[in-house]
Amino acid sequence: MAELLTLSGEAREVALAEAQTVHALAQEDKMRERLAELVASVEEGEVDGDVAELLESVLELGLQTGRIRAYYGPGGEQAALSTLRRLPRGRARSASTNEVSAALKALNGAQIDAVKIAAVAPGAFTLSIEAGGVEASVRLDANGARLTSLAT
Repeated sequence: MAELLTLSGEAREVALAEAQTVHALAQEDKMRERLAELVASVEEGEVDGDVAELLESVLELGLQTGRIRAYYGPGGEQAALSTLRRLPRGRARSASTNEVSAALKALNGAQIDAVKIAAVAPGAFTLSIEAGGVEASVRLDANGARLTSLAT
C-alpha cells in the first residue's frame, strides 16, 4: 500500500490551485479524469498512489516553468518544494544527494587540485573533483545526484 501524504496550509492551497489549472487545460478525457481525481484528493488534503505520482508531475512542471513562483511567490514555491520532497521522486532525489555527500566526505580536508563540470545531456551534468589524490565524478540531473566514480 502506498504511503498517504497529508497536505495542509499553503502546501495544500498551491497544490490544489496547480491541479485545478492543469485540469482546466487538459484536453484528453482520460487525463481530465485523472486530474479530477487529483483535485478531489488534494481538496480532501490527502494523496497517495497514482494520485501522488500525478501531483509530483504537476508540481514539477509548475516549478520548472517558474509558474508557481510567479503566481504564489517565494512562500508558495517553498511550500511546493517541501511537498515535492515528501513525494516518492522527491524522497529518492534527497536520498541520492545524501549518499553522494557521504561518499564525497573522502575529500574533506584535502587540497582541491581540479574541479570541472561538463554538460552531458540537456539538464544533465557531470561534476569532477580531484583532491588529495582522490578523483570523484558526480552526475547531476533531474533524477538527483549519483556518484559515478570515486578512485584513488
